[in-house]
Amino acid sequence: MKELDQIIREQLSTVAEDTGADLAKEITPDTILLQTGMDSLGFAILVARLEVTLGYDPFILMESPIYPTTYGEFLAIYQKHAPSAT
Repeated sequence: MKELDQIIREQLSTVAEDTGADLAKEITPDTILLQTGMDSLGFAILVARLEVTLGYDPFILMESPIYPTTYGEFLAIYQKHAPSAT
């Protein structure tokens, strides 16, 4: 299976293309989500597509809602709530 970061970046690019967003050329862990070129609708679409692709939505699984501000925080939320391989 592809690395989680790679899957998220691929979906991010696809959503940006589909919505006409001008995605930032370089997105690092410190990149502020609002500076990626995606708007809130784009991120909602991204989360929905990731749920289909990955089979889980970490924002539903959280005990207390956390809203990430950077790409690194966004990725960490997905990593933390990923289903364990058994």
